[in-house]
Amino acid sequence: REQVLKQIDASLARLRTDYVDLYQCHRYDFDTPLEETMEALTEVVRQGKERHLGFSEWTADQIEAALALVPRVEKFSSSQPQYSLLYRVPEREVIPLCKENGISQIVWSPLAQGTLTGKYRPGEEPAQGTRAASSQMGWSMDRFRDDDVLEAVQQLVPVAEGLGITMAQLALAWVLRKENVASAIIGASRPEQVEENAAASGIALDHAILEAIDDAVGDVVVR
Repeated sequence: REQVLKQIDASLARLRTDYVDLYQCHRYDFDTPLEETMEALTEVVRQGKERHLGFSEWTADQIEAALALVPRVEKFSSSQPQYSLLYRVPEREVIPLCKENGISQIVWSPLAQGTLTGKYRPGEEPAQGTRAASSQMGWSMDRFRDDDVLEAVQQLVPVAEGLGITMAQLALAWVLRKENVASAIIGASRPEQVEENAAASGIALDHAILEAIDDAVGDVVVR
């Protein structure tokens, strides 16, 4: 409780604002009773310092435990899971539970850490300067670096080309159209990447395209 109250004030001071629209728990805190965490977050909401609460990478059981404390505590508004057309684990339990309880998804890694841009090719070493080549971050991409995954991703190239869009736009359009997804967190190293990614929000994918995507990557999807 003490740290939540202290850190929200520190955040507001750095942001030079009186409140934030969304305040999220990044991962579940196993060292603190859930009731204490939720009561502290509720206190901050009722002080007017935050409008909505969210969480990142909580399990369905953890979400249900928090929901069981409502209305004594404030209810979560958002969930931030890893979700992409290559990684669909949230579809099993988290998304259905959130949909039932009015909690939206703000997904991270919608491009599977760059894999879905098509820049990593089977049998080739990643280019210097990319995440996959990083000695600090490369390990986090191991699940997407297998040749069978990279070969499947390359099968998406003609799908994107047929629509006149980039691979990144195809992957983002896929995740943004998924039920219960409100937004996607994207990264960019150049201004034009921001523009490219933002344009994906206006791209519609019909049933035939969705089937083509599943035909290409279905065997390598993590579910």
